[in-house]
Amino acid sequence: MDMQIEKGQSVVTTRLYDAALLGDVPFLLDLLKEDPVILERCIIEKSSNIKQSPLHVAVAMGHLEFVVELLRRKPKLDEMIDNLKGSSPLHIASAKGHLQIIETLIDAKPNMCFARDQEGRTPIFVAAVYGQIDALGLLHRANPYAAQGRTNDGETILHLCVIYNQLKALERLLEMVDYDGNQLINSRDNDGNTVLHLAVIGKHSEVR
Repeated sequence: MDMQIEKGQSVVTTRLYDAALLGDVPFLLDLLKEDPVILERCIIEKSSNIKQSPLHVAVAMGHLEFVVELLRRKPKLDEMIDNLKGSSPLHIASAKGHLQIIETLIDAKPNMCFARDQEGRTPIFVAAVYGQIDALGLLHRANPYAAQGRTNDGETILHLCVIYNQLKALERLLEMVDYDGNQLINSRDNDGNTVLHLAVIGKHSEVR
């Protein structure tokens, strides 16, 4: 995880990121006693030279209790995007397949299911790309409409399953969709490719 400490950043803020990496809730509580506005400052400053917020870090490491405590004290952290790929904490949790954290983040901010990263991918798209089948099901149950969008290149979630060779995710999605699956399969990306075109190019006979 690439983190650079901002010049002049306080020792307390640096220690906050240490606490997030470790998932150390008592350490976090001590820091909040020392500097009660430290989480607010993370939101205001957006830690320009630190590429991810403390919540991103804790989510990536799978520290559920730390995530819960951060959100209890500062729910707005759930809306922050990182400076790497424009990812929300829910994108990170979806990529990692941290199911309890996904549920916690959705409960805090349900509309984050529709958050788009720099490539136009919602969290459910990211779960598909990383082959996180259980996360895929959880996100679809939370809001199935988030699976119907397109990336900046016009790709549907099914396009991404084929591009990243996530055929189990593709199969699961086709089982779950409650709208016109055939229309989704026949959708074209910005280059005019359907899912079947990409399957032929990639020699994925299972899709055909």
